[in-house]
Amino acid sequence: MNNLIYILLACITSCATAKTVKEPAIAAIPPCLQQKIDSIKAQPQWNPPATVEEYTYHGKRVFLLSAPCCDFFSTVVDEDCNYICAPSGGFTGKGDGKCPNFAAEAEFVKVVWKDER
Repeated sequence: MNNLIYILLACITSCATAKTVKEPAIAAIPPCLQQKIDSIKAQPQWNPPATVEEYTYHGKRVFLLSAPCCDFFSTVVDEDCNYICAPSGGFTGKGDGKCPNFAAEAEFVKVVWKDER
């Protein structure tokens, strides 16, 4: 019985003094992007549902905002929500022509938000 107590005390001491592993910092959603998301949430749900995806494009963190429907542009903005380009959508489906190789050059990071109402 005494051996069990010593083993439990050793485990408790070991766990209490163990170093914690820090998770990598998660970059926050820029406030202007959160405002865009809140604006979309105030509307009826889009079909297909709205999404915001994060990419690395030409060495910068950018966000792809899906289009509300059909012939609208999907837009790429920077962290300050400055318009960069529309890689897809519009009447031709090919965007505004300012970043025709976005799909090939951009590196997908993650889905930031999807409207799952």
